[in-house]
Amino acid sequence: MNFIKTDIEGVVIIEPKLYEDRRGYFFESFSQREFGQNVCDIRFVQDNESSSSYGVVRGLHFQRGQHAQGKLVRVVKGRVLDVAVDIRRHSPTFGRHVAVELTEDNRRQLFVPRGFAHGFSVLSDTAVFQYKCDNYYAPQSEGGIAWNDPALAIDWRIDSRDIIISDKDSCHPLLCDTKELFDYNTDYYGQ
Repeated sequence: MNFIKTDIEGVVIIEPKLYEDRRGYFFESFSQREFGQNVCDIRFVQDNESSSSYGVVRGLHFQRGQHAQGKLVRVVKGRVLDVAVDIRRHSPTFGRHVAVELTEDNRRQLFVPRGFAHGFSVLSDTAVFQYKCDNYYAPQSEGGIAWNDPALAIDWRIDSRDIIISDKDSCHPLLCDTKELFDYNTDYYGQ
């Protein structure tokens, strides 16, 4: 696997080594050993999958406190623009984001650490999105930031007339109005 650091510390793009022949292809999508050596020591406990149509924007989501989650995300069908926003107070990259196109063809994955809000937009007719989480879903700890917060300046690469958003995601506050964020000086993986 190829581990590519991004402009924001901790957010990592992972490209698998693909083996192809006349039968099809094979690749290793996750190795605990390689991930620990190249990204961080982590234990994933839950896998999730969603299917969405063109124009859907999901996010920006996070879980607070002891239920914070790190996520390893990928697309198995279609194309999405995946976004990780640094919401760690006092971080030198606070409020900045990384946006990466994940597709069934490039097979890239993105690691979104704890302390980040996460979202994606669907750029293909449909997309099947999978993600591994290092903490269990806890609805009482859900948090969110407005997907269209002008201070974040995220280009979701979809015409605003075509965007489909859930009722819940349409009600998230701007980053500047979000009360419970993360602390940059906390080691969320030193458990």
